[in-house]
Amino acid sequence: MAKLPTLGPVLLCALAAVYSSHAAAQDGRVGHSGVHAPAAAGKAEAARLRGLAQRVTIVRDKWGIPHVFGKTDADAVFGLLYAQAEDDFRRIELNYINALGRLAEVQGESEIYRDLRMKLFIDEDSLKAHYAASPAWLKQLMNAFADGLNYYLLTHPQVKPQLITRFEPWMALSFTEGSIGGDIESIDVKALERFYTKAPVPQDALLKREREPAGSNGFAIAPAISKSGHALLMINPHTSFYFRPEVHMVSEDGMNAYGAVTWGQFFVYQGFNDRLGWMHTSGGGDVIDEFVETVSAKDGKLTYRYGKEERPVRAVPVRLPYRTASGMAEKTVSAYYTVHGPVVREADGKWISVSLMNEPLKALQQSYLRTKARNFAQFRRVMDLRTNSSNNTVYADADGNIAYFHGNFMPIRDVRFNYRKPVDGSDPDTAWKGLHPVSETIQLFNPANGWIQNTNNWPFSAAGAYSPKQSDYPAYMSVYPENARGIHAVRVLENKKDFTLDSLIAAAYDNQLPAFEPLLPKLFAAWEALPDGDTLKSGIAPQVHVLKRWDMRYALNSVPTSLGVFWLEDLKKMFEPAAKALDMPLTVFIETRLAPQELVFAMARASAKLAADFGTWQTQWGEINRYQRLTGDIVQPFDDSKPSIPVPYVSGNWGALAAYGMTSPQKTKRIYGERGNSFVAAVEFGKRVRAKSILAGGQSGDPASPHFSDQAEMYARGEFKDVLFYPEDIDKHVERRYHPGE
Repeated sequence: MAKLPTLGPVLLCALAAVYSSHAAAQDGRVGHSGVHAPAAAGKAEAARLRGLAQRVTIVRDKWGIPHVFGKTDADAVFGLLYAQAEDDFRRIELNYINALGRLAEVQGESEIYRDLRMKLFIDEDSLKAHYAASPAWLKQLMNAFADGLNYYLLTHPQVKPQLITRFEPWMALSFTEGSIGGDIESIDVKALERFYTKAPVPQDALLKREREPAGSNGFAIAPAISKSGHALLMINPHTSFYFRPEVHMVSEDGMNAYGAVTWGQFFVYQGFNDRLGWMHTSGGGDVIDEFVETVSAKDGKLTYRYGKEERPVRAVPVRLPYRTASGMAEKTVSAYYTVHGPVVREADGKWISVSLMNEPLKALQQSYLRTKARNFAQFRRVMDLRTNSSNNTVYADADGNIAYFHGNFMPIRDVRFNYRKPVDGSDPDTAWKGLHPVSETIQLFNPANGWIQNTNNWPFSAAGAYSPKQSDYPAYMSVYPENARGIHAVRVLENKKDFTLDSLIAAAYDNQLPAFEPLLPKLFAAWEALPDGDTLKSGIAPQVHVLKRWDMRYALNSVPTSLGVFWLEDLKKMFEPAAKALDMPLTVFIETRLAPQELVFAMARASAKLAADFGTWQTQWGEINRYQRLTGDIVQPFDDSKPSIPVPYVSGNWGALAAYGMTSPQKTKRIYGERGNSFVAAVEFGKRVRAKSILAGGQSGDPASPHFSDQAEMYARGEFKDVLFYPEDIDKHVERRYHPGE
């Protein structure tokens, strides 16, 4: 089977056609026929799968990372999914239960409307039709995906799936993009439920807490400012811990990808091959829009206005099975659709529909094909599939190129309308008018300053003075503001030279907290303005004096880090709803809108909480901020009485590049990280790739495995391991070499 062809000026469709023809020619040789036996696999099915397994070798290195070797890409996919299942089958299955809209079948009636949200866009029949229409090469990979998981279940009868006892190839199309929260998950489940059940709106329905940043940092360094004269890439996702393991997949068809794979997918989502690397950060463009529909009922039929027309509302019955204490039950909901998409909520008596990217076949192709690109021209042409809706891309390669794409799925819209809010769906001028070509979107290629950064901030500081100009693009192409991490990233990159892997890692772990810089002076001024003799002034005088001497850098032994973080967290709890109501970043709201005395009151409350929880406000940050992984549960239980590791990092909300935060409701006094730096890698592209990486905790989800938390101490210290990329390096650190099923 041939490698990706040299593209030259050909269109991407030609690439797919060429690749498809080679795959079709190999179907018989590879044996991934897509013809699957019933769930109780017969002897012929078992023999077929055993034959496929013999074509695959998995090498586990000393960290438990699987290096999967196959003759063909399909072989590598088979082995990759088998290896993932060995490490954490529960997470794989849960991802597909959720993606297929079947969560209520496991977790009960409370998840019905989460399932409805998925089924508004994805249904089994359409996915099967997409699979049938797939090019031969992609069918082959989807077949291998299902075969690898089914072979794992066949050879591990002690593993009892919650729901999916057999995986089918078309299921891969339900989960194609790899982001921690896809576009569909932006739809408010509670609002969806209220609409379809006609439940009243609670008072706090629109108030949502700001999460730990669900984004990432990506840095690219050009040869001109690297010590080796090679391009460098910093891969730094901020995701839920244990959301992606570290993998390496290799085939004789030209696949040689290393990096982070989302559980259950068959492509490396953030990583590199021997020629180039790609890092995704959460997108900042407007790619999800809501439309206010004008709906009427006449003679028992629903219509909506579109221009001068009254069009019928399409009603689609959606089956929603769910588990009960006595067995399975089922509810059917009539889901409504207009030309814009499904109706997902109601506001001020009007129905609100939503438009978003829903191209599973193209998305899966783009996610996979970019991992096989050999140079910038090929990578760029893969972008023409235009399904990167929820992420940006920071890029570097062995030819010395660095680049940035601010998304690449970008609907064309009329700039007269503000799409940050629902627009009038009855006006045809508000409708999407196709997609912008990639050439029209915000991007960078080899900027003269020699570096690129994105931290889920706007792209207008991505390359310092050489950044894209905001005035050159429609406002909807970038809707995120600058953030504290973006300010921090520019500081650690600008006017620097001689970057190495180690100095790039050091930059990405710089411990400065820029969010405090404009805010602490306001606290000090507010405190000094209090009259002498005021008990509040005297009560927090020691804290103010400590903070005045603080360099605004976090550290394990730092008392001011504890004070500062608890102070801002108190302000966040008190005033985040007000900031959201003004569509304003919390730190900007604190700086520009908050009464000065509120800053003083917040410091008093923060000090009291520290004293109540830890005995004194003079508590070092490392005593509070911890890493703990006690079980293999999807949602970790935390226990202050159990062992944990001190961690110096701080929430990315406050400008920490190495982000670390707790997202579940806190039931402990200590803070335990659940999200932030997860898989992190620094890569140098020369004649040979050099890379270092670290993973939060470890590779395995099994507490009995030596790789459950063997990287945790290193992770807390910011100490990276050498990536074992070439066979001769892997062979020096082999823990186990085997075929799947052995």
